[in-house]
Amino acid sequence: MSRSTRKPKRIPQRTCVGCRSVRPKRELVRIVRTPEGCVAVDETGKRSGRGAYLCPQSSCWEKALSKGHLGRALRTSVTVETRSRLREYAADLRPETGAFEKGVGEDE
Repeated sequence: MSRSTRKPKRIPQRTCVGCRSVRPKRELVRIVRTPEGCVAVDETGKRSGRGAYLCPQSSCWEKALSKGHLGRALRTSVTVETRSRLREYAADLRPETGAFEKGVGEDE
């Protein structure tokens, strides 16, 4: 097969549990429920466990946390402590660009 007839590389798409918009996987933040049962931000996107994706906008995070969408997607109950830690992480997101200022939110 020559280079000109190759198929373009497929970009994986994921749905934000907050706003339900479909975006490329790399543009979203993965939240994971590990096999041990703790919920944490997965910045690498490679931790084992059940994952859910959120847009890097604090409004999506607030909606997912307040309405229970995140817990439903992860099939677990999100504790008050975890919810506050995730809200802190969301507060560090810059809403105008969707970029991160700093990373926080890993479970010990």
